[in-house]
Amino acid sequence: MALSVSSSSTIPASGFSRSSQELKAPQFGSFKLLDRPTTFVNVSSQRRCAVKPLNAEPKRNDSIVPLAATISAPEIAEKVEVEEDYGKLAKALENGSPLEIMDKALEKFGDDIAIAFSGAEDVALIEYAKLTGRPFRVFSLDTGRLNPETYHFFDQVEKHYGIRIEYMFPDAVEVQGLVRNKGLFSFYEDGHQECCRVRKVRPLRRALKGLRAWITGQRKDQSPGTRSEIPVVQVDPVFEGLDGGAGSLIKWNPVANVDGEDVWKFLLTMDVPVNSLHSKGYISIGCEPCTRPVLPGQHEREGRWWWEDAQAKECGLHKGNLKQGDAAQLNGNGNGAAHANGTATVADIFNSENVVNLSRPGIENLSKLENRKEAWVVVLYAPWCQFCQGMEASYVELADKLAGSGVKVGKFRADGDQKEFSRQELQLGSFPTILFFPKHSSRPIKYPSEKRDVDSLMTFVNALR
Repeated sequence: MALSVSSSSTIPASGFSRSSQELKAPQFGSFKLLDRPTTFVNVSSQRRCAVKPLNAEPKRNDSIVPLAATISAPEIAEKVEVEEDYGKLAKALENGSPLEIMDKALEKFGDDIAIAFSGAEDVALIEYAKLTGRPFRVFSLDTGRLNPETYHFFDQVEKHYGIRIEYMFPDAVEVQGLVRNKGLFSFYEDGHQECCRVRKVRPLRRALKGLRAWITGQRKDQSPGTRSEIPVVQVDPVFEGLDGGAGSLIKWNPVANVDGEDVWKFLLTMDVPVNSLHSKGYISIGCEPCTRPVLPGQHEREGRWWWEDAQAKECGLHKGNLKQGDAAQLNGNGNGAAHANGTATVADIFNSENVVNLSRPGIENLSKLENRKEAWVVVLYAPWCQFCQGMEASYVELADKLAGSGVKVGKFRADGDQKEFSRQELQLGSFPTILFFPKHSSRPIKYPSEKRDVDSLMTFVNALR
């Protein structure tokens, strides 16, 4: 297009006092503008630039000579996205530090990734993010039923890091329907899954639909039953991200391979805010009605949904941790169902020469005797249960101390085909259940406490034998 443009640097502001012959042709890129007399456009000191789309039809101006040639806009190469192999990336980062993994996550996804902050030790994730020097986002789920200490903790974290946490809330209509129909504490009767679905899972789903990746504080040692195999990075198996569909969301777990003790050493070293509930015995912190302190000999997740079985203590936020077979065996209450016929691949526990392994006929005969030669202590257990695993050392020590004392110590595997019998005949509520069979009574006495250290168990036995 033949253009003749005069800038404010070549034309006096007062007007066109010089003839067109006196003007030198200005340059525009590599194309020289015509030095023929024509109408000039006066551009002020603050020039305006009208930008049009490349495919816009140019407005024809009769004062401009028709095009002698067509100048084509350069073609823009289509961006080809190479699909990342996250399985391969997980292996490459398997031995990486949490800081390295966090840095990689933030570098890769920028503003499309956010840290999921639960109000517990997830503050370590925020500290790692800060140490990378990169911008980061933090979101949290406010279920409306958190402890007051947790809300104060949120405020401390925001002030300490100079951030604003992006809170997600449950749908008010859904919460209202649940509470009106079933009451405030229905989860104690029919399991926590429905309440968690309304107050946590659905708000999380909404949050993740605006992201391409998220960062969690999951660790393998938090729950051996459901988290022992989590990788440091993975395609999220449950939720969808911004683009929608399977594979549209990436999940990063920077502290997956870190022990809980090491996380706490890091928090204390960096002098960051921590939830005051931790000093009261709380380790895994969730909603107030469903969380309580753990006692000596208990696993940290045992403070969550303590009235339910231990196999699948997940609220649904990390449901992808459950293997397909395990998830299919969850009953309507969300309690951990037994592994069919027992799980042969899980090593047995409570193995000691002083612990008698009772069969189904053996426990039936023991429960029917009215006059026993010796009293018995028996644990009803499942070898896959992390809470049973957690008390193994203290129970074996109890058996060693009671050897030759007139009190026998036994174990009965009460999962699988034996679970229903154990519930009906042996007072099984959750794993582990500890029973004392007195010498002169047919009815066993259930150990009422959740303190499973050897001293507490010895006190129980000595009080009854």
